[in-house]
Parts: sequence; structure tokens; C-alpha cells
Amino acid sequence: MGLLLGSFLNVVIHRTPLILERQWRAEALPSSADELPTSLTLLMPRSHCPHCLHTLLWWENIPVLSYLMLQGRCSACRALIGWRYPAVELLTAAMLAWCFDHWGLGWQALVWSGFVCTLVALACIDWDTTLLPDHMTQSLTWAGLIVAALGLSNTSLTDALWGAVAAYVSLWIVYWLFKLCTGKEGMGYGDFKLFAALGAWFGWPALIPLILLASLAGIGVGLVLRHQQKLRENQHIPFGPFLAMAAWLYMIWGHLDVFNWMT
Repeated sequence: MGLLLGSFLNVVIHRTPLILERQWRAEALPSSADELPTSLTLLMPRSHCPHCLHTLLWWENIPVLSYLMLQGRCSACRALIGWRYPAVELLTAAMLAWCFDHWGLGWQALVWSGFVCTLVALACIDWDTTLLPDHMTQSLTWAGLIVAALGLSNTSLTDALWGAVAAYVSLWIVYWLFKLCTGKEGMGYGDFKLFAALGAWFGWPALIPLILLASLAGIGVGLVLRHQQKLRENQHIPFGPFLAMAAWLYMIWGHLDVFNWMT
């Protein structure tokens, strides 16, 4: 099931920014909507090669196995298939396996599986486009509050509510302090909303460990990319993937003493 969901997440990651871009174009220039060749949703058209538009056959759509059988290339034009496709499938499968192993077959495992799947999609979309879609981050925040109210997240509703508020406000303050001091934007509003979602799921006591983990990981990756001269033109990297990674680590090892020390 995790491999299948991972395969669907690859579609979400690739198409969501394109769908949003089309919506923005249509809102800004209504006449441009007629110029778009086909409608685009998460389900239609069928999966195809982005290079030659070859529609994938059923046996080319099997998670991981198809990538291995095709040797990482399109069967029609032989263009390379990105390694991230099987990586996302394997990561999603591993995270869901952990959830059901940890919580057993029940609602807790199900809701936390939804949490990790959403983070996988958000992390990859942000890395590609520096975009964290509102409909995903805000839904994740509301889901965290609802799950807390139902007693499925081991976080009280009070801790979840103040976790969401404190997370958003803290990054908002950092954003404006940085902008006032440098005249530049250090992060986007999507980062505030994603951090608020993590606060809703884990509660306010988890905010310091989460931001420390995300910041350290971001600095480390940034230094490596800078050394390899692979930073983007504006010399920054998106923060969302590191918030997501911090959330996964905290979900798995949040009970350890090192995290209690951070709080």
C-alpha cells in the first residue's frame, strides 16, 4: 500500500504546481485559459513520459519494479527517468510500514500515515518550486487539531492549538526581524503554515526540537551545496523539506532523552 501511495504522491508532486500555475494564469488572464491544450488534474490525463508524451502502459506503472525493468529509461524515447520516483515510493512505503508497526492496525496508524504522506509531497514540491500549497499546509493544520481532539495523536487539544499558534507566530517574527535587518525575505509564508501544522500535530513542547533539527539540517545541506556550487541563483534553499525531515525524526525518536533535553 505504501508503494502504491508513493506512486500516487509522485503524480501529486509533479502535477500540483502545474495545476496551481494554470489556475493563477486563468485568474490573472481569463483569456489564456482557452489556450491551454488539455485539462489537467491529479487523475487525468494518464501518466506519460514528460519528454515524448508516451502514455505509460500498465506494466510501466508498477512502483519500483517498473523502474528496474525499464532500467531507469522511458521505453519509447529512452530518456532518463528521475531516480526520485522510486525513492519517493520506497520512502512512503518505509514510513507507512513504521506507522503500522508502531501503532498497529488502527486509526492512529491511519492518521499518522496520512500525515507522513502529506509531508513527503510538501517536501518535494517545496524543493522543486519553493512552493508550499495552502490547501495542503492548512488542511494538515486542521487535521492535526481534529486528530488531537479525537485523542489519536497523543497531544492534547490545548497543546495542539497553542502549538499551531506559537509555531506560526514565531516564524512570522523571525521573518520580519530578518527583513527589517537585511531588506530581504528569509523565508516564505508557506513555511509559517507548515510549522503551524507540525505544532498542531506534536504540540507546543515539540517546537524547539523541531526548529533546531530543521535549522541544523538546512545549514548542513546548504554548506554542502555551496561547496559544490549547486546553490540556486538566489543562493537559498527551501526550508520546507527540512521541517518535514525534522517532523519524521521527531515522530520516530521524539521519546528519546535528547529531545526532552531540547525542550
